[in-house]
Amino acid sequence: MTRGQWGCVVAPVAGLATGVLGSVLLAAAWRACDVGVNGAANGFALIFYGALLAIVATAWWGVLIGYVGRWNLPVALLGGMAGAAVMAWIFVALLQVPDGYRC
Repeated sequence: MTRGQWGCVVAPVAGLATGVLGSVLLAAAWRACDVGVNGAANGFALIFYGALLAIVATAWWGVLIGYVGRWNLPVALLGGMAGAAVMAWIFVALLQVPDGYRC
C-alpha cells in the first residue's frame, strides 16, 4: 500500500475522531455553562457542528497524509495532530457559549 493510499484510509478515521472529540468537548462546555434546555435539545446542534468539523478535519488529514506523507510520514502525522488540535480548540472557543459569556 502506498503512502498516498494510506491517506485514503487514515484521513476519514482521523477526521471522524476529530469531529467526535470536538463535539464531546463542546457538549462538556455547554453542560458547564447551562446552554440549552437539556442534553437532548443540544444533540442536533452537536451532530451538525461535529459533522462540519469532521469534514474539515478529514480534508486536512487527507492533504497531509496524501501529499506531505509521500516525502515524510512522521511530519505529516505530527502536522495532522497539531492541525486537528487547533481545529478542535477554535471550534470549542467559537461555539462555547452562543449567547455570550455567562459562566
